[in-house]
Parts: sequence; structure tokens; C-alpha cells
Amino acid sequence: MKKWLFFAICFVQFMPVTFAQQKKSSPNNTRVKIANGMLEGSLEETGIVSFKGIPYAAPPVGNLRWKEPQPVQSWKGVRAAKNFGPRAMQPPIFTDMVFRSNGMSEDCLYLNVWTPGTKGKLPVLVYFYGGGFATGDGSEPRYDGESMAQKGIVALTVNYRLGVFGLLAHPELTKESPHHVSGNYGLLDQSAALNWVKQNIAAFGGDPAKITIAGESAGSMSVSAQMASPLSKNLIAGAIGESGSLLGIRPLVPLNKTEENGAKFAKAAGASSLTALRALNADSLLKLSGEYGVFNFPMTMDGYFFPKEPLAIYQAGEQAHVPLLAGWNSEESGGQAIMGNNPFTKDNFKKAVQNSFGNKTEELLKVYAVNSDDEVAQVATDLAGDLFIGFGTWRWTNLHTKTGTGPVYRYYYTHPHPLSKRAVHSAEIQYAMGNLPYYKNYGWTDDDYKVSNVMQQYFVNFIKTGNPNSSGLPNWPTTSSSPIVPVMQIGVSPKVVPAENDVRYEVLQKITQ
Repeated sequence: MKKWLFFAICFVQFMPVTFAQQKKSSPNNTRVKIANGMLEGSLEETGIVSFKGIPYAAPPVGNLRWKEPQPVQSWKGVRAAKNFGPRAMQPPIFTDMVFRSNGMSEDCLYLNVWTPGTKGKLPVLVYFYGGGFATGDGSEPRYDGESMAQKGIVALTVNYRLGVFGLLAHPELTKESPHHVSGNYGLLDQSAALNWVKQNIAAFGGDPAKITIAGESAGSMSVSAQMASPLSKNLIAGAIGESGSLLGIRPLVPLNKTEENGAKFAKAAGASSLTALRALNADSLLKLSGEYGVFNFPMTMDGYFFPKEPLAIYQAGEQAHVPLLAGWNSEESGGQAIMGNNPFTKDNFKKAVQNSFGNKTEELLKVYAVNSDDEVAQVATDLAGDLFIGFGTWRWTNLHTKTGTGPVYRYYYTHPHPLSKRAVHSAEIQYAMGNLPYYKNYGWTDDDYKVSNVMQQYFVNFIKTGNPNSSGLPNWPTTSSSPIVPVMQIGVSPKVVPAENDVRYEVLQKITQ
């Protein structure tokens, strides 16, 4: 199967002139006192106060490379929080990603806060970016929290370690760890950020008892991970997942296997010891990891962050018992991921499925049926999207409905993005976050703004109450409210539809167990 496909959007600054008066009349509440010292942020044109580049853990450099995030050292005086901190070390895989960060550095554990006011107890949104756990940054404008803050929410984006810096396991790392584990450092970063939010968010006007975590793609997988981990599950009040979970067709890799992989990488890098690996500068390490394969550092079944396989945690009902809103898009991947360079014919489709599923092919073809060559493109696209994203997200919502106590709201996003003309992977992000105005050269139509207004309001309602519904919106039922699972289809005319494709996921679940 082909590598993950991500679409990032270029950023164009846009702020309505009408907000100028609001800035003049807004109180100058740009300073806050948190556990580690005083911060000074920026008063935006909208009246929202932003605090950017706040350290939530010590720089993971030197001997702290490949260690759990450590506490931040306090500072004296006032620390400026007006610019995004550095993004995590990452290769330029997706060249259309645009960052507003202050360069790239191994010193990357920073977060950003947007607040409508530092007084009160407002609901909190913590957003984890996507990028395949190999790239991405909290400064990307599509994740910007200012629009959400204008809706009465304290919004945050969080940086976390990526690639070899965030996932490497190694026998020597396991040996030195107080928990006798290694790997999953990016997930531990996210958990540390949630602890920081719990401790400090009241200073920004946020309610530490009303933290909703959200993310897209790898960020959505991160949400499913934080819900499963005993390190984080008691820190959150709600969860939003856009296209992805850790409950897909592949389980996590056991620690001994990721240790072997790490030792293999060290050998390829010419490092005979952990000391030698840590002696490599960040740029050299990034280059070597690219030569090894940027996606060749898997997540680890470590026995610490994950006491057992995430699937087993959800099956046992041991995840966070919080409201969950999750879904996926109508074209998460393309048919080429199944067909490769072969012509899209009925025979070639069957051969491609057989190469992947062997003696289970016939059972799979009953629900991914192709009766003619003309049908191959759509069916191959459906199968590719399901294997990549759809199935894992479905199993997450399905299991949480059965074993969790919080309500589950499921969506299916169908509105085409103006660049791709389809509802491809990541197409919904700026709609959901209310960030269309930042991309004014994309030729948005009234329909685009209509979709964004509805989707963002659903998200806002959910963050505030654990329920996406409010007056003026089509009613969104929970997945357990009918014998046939109801799904909110989000497009120009949002409507509830029955989950007609669940039979596909049930077959995938059966044949991949």
C-alpha cells in the first residue's frame, strides 16, 4: 500500500478591517502568570489574545534526546510569547505545507494559546496536528485557534516530536528508562502538554475540567491514543477525531521488534552506541533517518504509555469515558493505492486484492464488488480509503459506542475542496476550524462558507457541552440512538443518513482479526 497522502494548504493573511475598532476597545490583558513565570502575548485585531511559543517541557536535546519530556525550568521577569516557537525536526516531505514557526529545531516542545479573555472558566480545545507522525506543526494556519476563540473557547495547538526523534526505540534506551521502555516520545510529549494545560489553563480563562482534545489524521490517531493511555485519559472531558485512529488493520509493533529496528538504524547510521547516536547533531540525524526511511519508525506497544494493545483497551472499556465526535471523508485515498500503475480493470482489481488478502479475497469482494471495468475506479477508491482511514475510525466509534459511557457522534464529510474538487484527506480541516478567511485566494464560494459555519458550530457546541446540537442546526443523533447507526453527512445540506457502508467495515474487521 502506498504511503500516506496528506494535503496541506498555503496561508494568506486576512483580517477584516471591521475588527480594528474592537482591538482599541479591548482590555490589555496580554500578561498572564503561569506556574513557570510571567508571559506576555499579543492582542489581535479581533480582540483575541494570543500567546505563542510557550514551552511546556524542557528542550529534548543532548542527554534528553529520546527521554520522556522533562519539566520546564522557570524564568524570571516577563517572557515574550508573541511568536511561534520552532517546529519539530522533519524532512520537507509535503512541500506545500506552510509554517509560521520560528525555524526548525530539536528544541521544539512549545504550544500556542488563543483566548477571548483571561477571566472566567471557558471550555478548552487542545488540537494535535497531522502529518503521519513525520511532519507538521502547531503554527500551520489551518489549525489556527483564533476563530475558535472568537466562539468563546480557549484554543491551543501543541508541537510534539516526530520521526526518529519522536519514535525511535533502542535496547539501550529501554535499559536506561525508569519504566524500562523506549519509543512513543511524541505521544509522551502530547501527554505532558495535557498535564501543562490542566495546571495552567485557568490563567488564560480556561476550565481545566473541560478539556477537549482534537486532531486530524495523525492528530486524530493521537486523540485515540491519549484516550487509551492511563497517562492521559483522566485529563480530558471530550474528544474529536478527524480521519484516523490506532484501531486500524495493523496492531502496534512490540517493543522487542522496534528495539531491533532502532538497533538496525543505529548500525546504518554508523553509531555503535546510544552515546554515539546522541552525539550526532540534529541535522545529521534527520538526514540519516531520511535515508533509512522517514516512515520506518513505527509506534511501539511499550507496556507503559500503552499498558496493552489499544484495540484491547477499547474492547475492555478501559479508555476515557468521554463524549466522542469522529468521522472521515468520502475520498480518504485514491484508487491508485490499490491498483498501482496497472490499468483499472475488473481483472486487475481482483488480482490486486488477492495479492493483499490471499484466501480472504472472495469474502472481501462480496462487499467491494466490481461488475465492470467502469466500476473499478470508485470501488478501488472506497477500499483504499477504508484501509487507510475509514475502517480504523469506524472501529473507534463502534467500540466506544459499545464499551464507553459517553455519547458518540459520527460524521461523513462529502463537501469538495476547491483545490482537489473532492472531499479528500484533510479537506475538512479549515472548514471545521473556521479558517477559510486565511485562504482567500482559493476562490471560496458561499457554499464553502455555509459548510464551514455549520461544521464549526457543531464542533464548538460539542467542545462546550459534549453535544454538537443547538437550535438552527440539523439534529445530530448519537450512534446508539437507532438500530441502524445514524451518521451526519456534512455537506452544503447537512443531513442524517444511515450507515450503509458498515457492512464493509464488519467484513474488514472479520478478515483482519
